[in-house]
Amino acid sequence: MEKVSKIAVTGFAGTTFMTAASELMSLLGKEEFREPRLLRKITGRLAPFLSKNWQLLMGWGAHYCMGFIFAAIYVQLWESGRIKHNLRNGFILGIASGILGLLIWRATFSWHPLPPSVNRMNFYLQRIPAHVVFAVFGTAAYQLFTDRQDVRHHEK
Repeated sequence: MEKVSKIAVTGFAGTTFMTAASELMSLLGKEEFREPRLLRKITGRLAPFLSKNWQLLMGWGAHYCMGFIFAAIYVQLWESGRIKHNLRNGFILGIASGILGLLIWRATFSWHPLPPSVNRMNFYLQRIPAHVVFAVFGTAAYQLFTDRQDVRHHEK
């Protein structure tokens, strides 16, 4: 159960800050980089019978689900001892995740029968800093969570 909590904390923090960063990059770049909205469009075009609210809920759900999947991989890497959980390695994980995220979005846009209209090159390039934000804040949340757990165990 403790591992599930670590994944939840890491995934929630990383995804929330990544979403905020994508929102900011959308506003500054005047382009659509907001993952939940793009996923809503992707879902809505596959299931137009769903209400806009359900489509948006599915977009947010898919976005956080992917965040938890990335977080599960990070937690496994940290807990296996393959990678230390520090901010430097979080940054590196973010770059690697950004490249993987870019490839996932590229495949999604390629395979979707009616993909949303976005400047794909800018969107793909934005994936890397967005995932760096995910990984750095996910790493920080994991560190805070595990430090707090260590304090609790020492107090007992």
